[in-house]
Amino acid sequence: MSKKKIIVVGSGNAALCAGIAALEQGADVLMLEKADEALAGGNTKYTAGAMRFPYDSGEDLIPLLRNPDDPRLPDTDFGSYTQAKMTEDLLGFNDGRPLSPEQTNLVTKGLETMQWLSGHGVTFEPIYSRQSFEKDGKYVFWGGLTLAAENEGVGLWEMEMTAFQNLGGTVRYESGVTSLIMEDDIISGVMVGEEAIRADAVILACGGFEANGDMRTQYIGPNWSKAKVRGTPHNTGDGHKMAFGVGAAEYGLYEGCHATPMDLHMADFGGLHLPPGERKNYRKISYFLGVMLNANGERFVDEGENFRNYTYAQFGRAVLEQPNHLAWQVFDAKVDDLLYAEYRFHDAHFVEADTLDALCGKLDGVDPTGAKATLDAFNDAVDEGTPFDPTALDGKATRGLPLPKSNWAQRLDTPPFRAYPVTGGITFTYGGVQVAENGGVLRADGTVIPNLFACGEMVGGVFYNGYPGGSGLTSGAVFGRRAGRGASMA
Repeated sequence: MSKKKIIVVGSGNAALCAGIAALEQGADVLMLEKADEALAGGNTKYTAGAMRFPYDSGEDLIPLLRNPDDPRLPDTDFGSYTQAKMTEDLLGFNDGRPLSPEQTNLVTKGLETMQWLSGHGVTFEPIYSRQSFEKDGKYVFWGGLTLAAENEGVGLWEMEMTAFQNLGGTVRYESGVTSLIMEDDIISGVMVGEEAIRADAVILACGGFEANGDMRTQYIGPNWSKAKVRGTPHNTGDGHKMAFGVGAAEYGLYEGCHATPMDLHMADFGGLHLPPGERKNYRKISYFLGVMLNANGERFVDEGENFRNYTYAQFGRAVLEQPNHLAWQVFDAKVDDLLYAEYRFHDAHFVEADTLDALCGKLDGVDPTGAKATLDAFNDAVDEGTPFDPTALDGKATRGLPLPKSNWAQRLDTPPFRAYPVTGGITFTYGGVQVAENGGVLRADGTVIPNLFACGEMVGGVFYNGYPGGSGLTSGAVFGRRAGRGASMA
């Protein structure tokens, strides 16, 4: 019996998981990537490689580690992140919607998928630098996000690509798929320019439309033409258009996307040239330790609403929707040692002053009078009786402000003061296609388009009004594995 021939369109985390899963089932897998080898991997290479998934205790994590003998482990408190907690987190972003079938799959298959990846040599390490604080001699993890690939997204991509090729998978770079071949309502291959490549199944794993300004404007809104694109320039909605062309329906929240505050002066598609540990340094997500001011000098979000894992995607949107699509993050010297490394990055833009008056005068594009009034009112409203604790929702809040800061509110009173200019950066889009339980792409009437599968950012219904940090890579792995298995068994 001849091997089933499967084409995977794209070469990121979801695509590689699909390819690995199909190869496990004995398929012959060809991966077609639009970019050259240096830019292959979609958005995966631009990530910090962190993956959110449920676990009951640190015992679930040890088998996934690259170095299970790390000397810090005996003094590490990973806590737990149960399926119930991840469900609660996702529901918190659903605007009253029940858990979608896609979200249920993400929750119930997350740990299993991580264990599967580990079985293919894809290993992880605790995120000590960004997800833990030292407290009473322990490394205390917070927010349910604990593990990332060594060397971040590039390391994850390299490990998955090694696993894919070791199983016999083939990759062709600079081979952008331009259309699907459909004969008698059945997908039978793809076109790469004028070249027809036949296959028994096609898996679309080629990302969202975040790098397509026209589609961002069409689906998310006119402000989004101004967003900084954090990841690959190649995620331009090609897969969406091809799927729609053969009858797939739009599914999920098309006006939704993952965004985050980014350095106002960064270039689009920036960061991939940086070494591991620095590739995320254009983002600015320590806002919870200070305040954010818009062009009117006003606060516009509750910076301490929750751990930043649960707020940065919404706050990136909020920044972009401010006048002139910008804001300034303001800190004092008390929190210098708690700010993430991205604030000490050599290309980080900031202003500094010894007084708040002088600082407000340096905030380009901001009303200095309004800014000073806002900071004075904030300082007067801080509850001084509650201790500051960055490892917990500490309840150290403001009192009497129309817009509170609910946690980690400290007076801005210790010079020198610094402020960092930010805008909104888009990472990936939420709208996609609907897939069946085996990853097959569905039409609007619920019937399957034969031999067409999808995973990664192509799958709608996973995220709505927000995003628990680290869920995106896990989603890609969960739905990639499912699509690879489904395509090989169809």
